[in-house]
Amino acid sequence: MTDVETDKKNSEAPRANQLASQIMNSSTVMTVLAVVISLVVGAVLIAFTDSKVQETAGYFFARPADMLAAIWDAVSGAYIALFNGAIYNTNRDTFLAGIKSITDTLHHATPLIAGGLGVALAFRAGLFNIGGRGQMLVAAGAAGWVGFSFHLPIWIHLPLAVIAGVVAGALWGGLVGYLKARTGAHEVILTIMLNYVAFYLISWMLRTPGLLQAPGTVNPESAPMLPTAILPPIFGERYNLHAGFILVILATVFVWWLLNRSNLGFKFRAVGENPNAARTAGINVKSMYIWSMLIAGGLMGLAGVSQVLGTITSGFSSGIDAGIGFDAITVALLGRSTPWGTFAAGILFGAFKAGGYAMQAGEGIPIDIVLVVQSVIVLFIAAPPLVRSIFFIPKPGARDKKRTTPNVSKEVAAK
Repeated sequence: MTDVETDKKNSEAPRANQLASQIMNSSTVMTVLAVVISLVVGAVLIAFTDSKVQETAGYFFARPADMLAAIWDAVSGAYIALFNGAIYNTNRDTFLAGIKSITDTLHHATPLIAGGLGVALAFRAGLFNIGGRGQMLVAAGAAGWVGFSFHLPIWIHLPLAVIAGVVAGALWGGLVGYLKARTGAHEVILTIMLNYVAFYLISWMLRTPGLLQAPGTVNPESAPMLPTAILPPIFGERYNLHAGFILVILATVFVWWLLNRSNLGFKFRAVGENPNAARTAGINVKSMYIWSMLIAGGLMGLAGVSQVLGTITSGFSSGIDAGIGFDAITVALLGRSTPWGTFAAGILFGAFKAGGYAMQAGEGIPIDIVLVVQSVIVLFIAAPPLVRSIFFIPKPGARDKKRTTPNVSKEVAAK
């Protein structure tokens, strides 16, 4: 091999190593590895909580194969049930019946995606929006009131109810941005307090005749939505998936365009990276706080709308948010605060929710196991060095410190 060929080979090796390091340290690979670790942790918990495994553990040293078989049956049965409940139910007779699982996943993912977008957008502007619950409750109250109070054609009634909910959520979120801009109050404190304000406000309205309480009842719940204000099913009545999923797809496209193609989105990102530098560049930082929380609140409002007009149309209570406002924070973190990443994370968590019910019903697995898996995912997403250490991935930018063998013939020729 000539000196030229040797030098070329030596130069190509670091490039290949650098490319491999960039791929392995990318956010996508880190997210996939975090999911893999969480599934392994979930498998361990499933095995430990299984009664058959506990029974065979008593005579493990006499017949270890029994315990290993019990572990395999417990873990494989649980994850097969998860697949059947979230992706495709192989126990159904027809294809149309089998795909109900994936439609249930998308159904559960719809409010998670909308709420996750609301959190992610605020993150990009440097704000921590944990007021999703309050924004969802206010939006559900406004959309629900329009949904059961007016008798209008569907082409007027449904858009009006959706707009009412989104605007209510936007105003509730915009109030946080306004107070932060005007008074300097921290958005975390504001959103936490406004969550309680919204909860007790909606609870009072649901107990008050003439406001949100259904006529002729003493229960704190609203009247059912009129048929003209209900989000129609996409694939027919046999599936739970409704048109709210189409709305969140449009919302994802809108947030992507806003952050990556618009002047306002550029200002959001500039303020999120460094508000002092953005202010020096002539950006009105206070105005960006208000606008970002307005839009974030509107996206959270869309999550509330999908709940009250699509999921629970028979009348809602103060628990209509179903914890989605806080789950949305997890979705945004898993999605790296990017629109399409949040969209994918919402579908993943929707699959966990739909499949978790199937695991509980079919295999007797506690639903808390799924919550642990979700929490572990976020734990490893927030700690990339831990993921790298588990899979022996070198740190990004690390250089090969091995000393190269000097080319003596080349040095002699140069002298």
